[in-house]
Amino acid sequence: MLTLLLFRHAKSDWSADLADHERPLNKRGVKAAPLVARHIASSGQSPDRILCSDAVRTRATLSLVLTELPNPPPAVDIDERLYLAAAETILDVLRERAGKTDKRLMVIGHNPGLHALALTLVGNGDKKAIGAMAMKFPTAALAVITFETNAWANIGPAGGTLESFLVPRDLD
Repeated sequence: MLTLLLFRHAKSDWSADLADHERPLNKRGVKAAPLVARHIASSGQSPDRILCSDAVRTRATLSLVLTELPNPPPAVDIDERLYLAAAETILDVLRERAGKTDKRLMVIGHNPGLHALALTLVGNGDKKAIGAMAMKFPTAALAVITFETNAWANIGPAGGTLESFLVPRDLD
């Protein structure tokens, strides 16, 4: 069985006059990312590998997540193709970069691609959680999807089960 954690970057700061790629996290984002990461660690879902967009806000989210995960830390791949990527691109990067021994993989990325990928992959799961995820995939939201396969190349549309969907306010 494989587990995919889709984590949208934490809330970014729009106040500075910066290019989208360069936006940092705001105070709410700095608080939310470790909160979700603590939940990941306490639920035994720490990833073997994290794939992360190269944007400032995703790398900042990654840094905060890593401080809350147990040792040894997961392998980390920063990939510029994940910046504002479409669902198909995220899936391609995931299939390419996942190691053969990686059973739990996290992607830290952006909407709308991350949201679209979650909706594409989920075929089963709690209807209420699926409905909440379908409505909105806000900043620092986490979708945990499992697949009854041992190869990342085999995951595809409607093949996953949504195990959980949460947003930071669910953890406060």
